[in-house]
Amino acid sequence: MPDIQYRNVGPSGLRVGTVGLGCNNFGRPKTASESQKGTNAVIAAALDAGITLFDTADIYGGTRGLSETLMGNALQGHRDEIVLATKFGMDMEGVNGPDWGARGSRRYIRIAVESSLRRLQTDWIDLYQLHQPDPLTPMDETLAALDELIQEGKVRYIGSSNLSGWQIADAEYRAQRGAHPKFISAQNEYSLIERGVEAEVLPAVNAYGLGFLPFFPLFQGVFTGKYTRSGGGAPDGRLTVLRPELLQRVNWEAMEHYQAFCDERKITMLEATFGWFLSQPGVSSIIAGATKPEQVTQNAAAGAAWTPTPDEASAISAFFPR
Repeated sequence: MPDIQYRNVGPSGLRVGTVGLGCNNFGRPKTASESQKGTNAVIAAALDAGITLFDTADIYGGTRGLSETLMGNALQGHRDEIVLATKFGMDMEGVNGPDWGARGSRRYIRIAVESSLRRLQTDWIDLYQLHQPDPLTPMDETLAALDELIQEGKVRYIGSSNLSGWQIADAEYRAQRGAHPKFISAQNEYSLIERGVEAEVLPAVNAYGLGFLPFFPLFQGVFTGKYTRSGGGAPDGRLTVLRPELLQRVNWEAMEHYQAFCDERKITMLEATFGWFLSQPGVSSIIAGATKPEQVTQNAAAGAAWTPTPDEASAISAFFPR
């Protein structure tokens, strides 16, 4: 297996492998990683493969907080070997008590971080991310509260998720104005099918030198190559079981051209897709989910298998125009 490569996350000294592990499937019903045993197996495979970035959120799992709880158990004895990222700011359905919708407030952040630290069984979070915009709380207050957590050593770095381009720019301005630590990263959905971030988010990310962390990079499994026009989806594939409607969005003619492109170069679609991502400006790490150990191993290997030329990267983009 090729060695994992490392990159800095934006303007920081935080180094992560170019392929990370998305932990949203831990505790998810109807997946192999729903149980503690299944989660342990995936995390063990990630550690063996050299993956260092483990990205979760307090809402992940069949019940709120379950992904963090399973991870906290599985990572005992390995905490110093990884970069642990989690998120706050979505509806915890009362697990963190009443929040009245203000989930970026100082009051709520204090509750949320302590809950995550307890579930993850750790003293600190390497990358703490605002999971979505909070229209009820001024960004100045959110940044000031996160600044306090950094000063106290409970959080090392901060980032955002699901912010628009103007919101990323506004957060940058307010951090400068308030002399607070800035977001070092932005995490948004991005794939060859879902390319909306190219309009405003990625220009903002690159303008401010942030690290970009794409999630659902394989469009929930489509770009693993196991889905075809004639064969439909893999019987146990995530889209087949949980999100069959997303298969209706796939341009199968484009997929077939893409597969031919990969075949000509004797690479897999997974290797080509990861190579394309890592050729995009600003991408620090690809947040790739997995429910089975073999998927983790394949993802880690694919991230270092193939580097496209500029012309090849452009050709892949052209198969799936925005």
